[in-house]
Amino acid sequence: MKRAGLWAALALVLAGSVACTTPDEPEVAAVRPPAALRSAERATREAASAKVETSTVMGRLMSLTAEGAVSWSGGLTGTLVLTYTGGSVARTMREAGTSSTEARYLPEAYYARMGAALAKSAGGRHWVRYDYADLERLAGRSGEYIQDQLRHTAPNRSVKLLLASRDVREVGRETVRGRRTTHYSGSVDSDASHVTTERVDVWVDERHLLVKKVEKGVTADGAYSQTAYYSDYGTKVAAERPPAKDTADFSELVRELSGG
Repeated sequence: MKRAGLWAALALVLAGSVACTTPDEPEVAAVRPPAALRSAERATREAASAKVETSTVMGRLMSLTAEGAVSWSGGLTGTLVLTYTGGSVARTMREAGTSSTEARYLPEAYYARMGAALAKSAGGRHWVRYDYADLERLAGRSGEYIQDQLRHTAPNRSVKLLLASRDVREVGRETVRGRRTTHYSGSVDSDASHVTTERVDVWVDERHLLVKKVEKGVTADGAYSQTAYYSDYGTKVAAERPPAKDTADFSELVRELSGG
């Protein structure tokens, strides 16, 4: 893959780590959802931050894990450590000498720390900056999808999906990582250009906070799934901008490497 394509691949990795599968407000549910889900949506939204662990598979394209803390109050903010575990994107990143990266998400842009080989091709700078506003222009529908995922990542979005489900139901009581939870499941119809969600499962604890969520669907590259665990709601979240002199801008890298 050319270097310009590699930067775009990294953008997709960063989006996939926090992806939620619907950009629009869900439609009205065909059945009346459990009242507890409305409480869960509100409590999780108002908690504003949490520690998160995710595992994502997007067909043949990529699989990865992510761990860190994020805030969804006033736009996505947080820091995650991403590890590429499979798929064509992961192979590309490993060939470039990178098997994991630190990602910092801020309201107007997100940043990825590069390995030595990638940093060399970026003039010795160790961070690449992706401006949300540039993504659609630079990558078309893929960029539109990436931008959308990064702006709709709060865990309460999964609960919103279930509130609009045509067949949402309470599955039963289950213990998840030592916490007593209630499991809810439902089918949803949502097309986010690249991912169509077919089923959403959430586990909600006694404080009405989301403990776990699983989303499954299909993409042009195969099956999509994401499992996420949430803990320590209200945790302090820090995401500092890397030094400007050590940061390359994605749009400038693409122009330079494309000879523009």
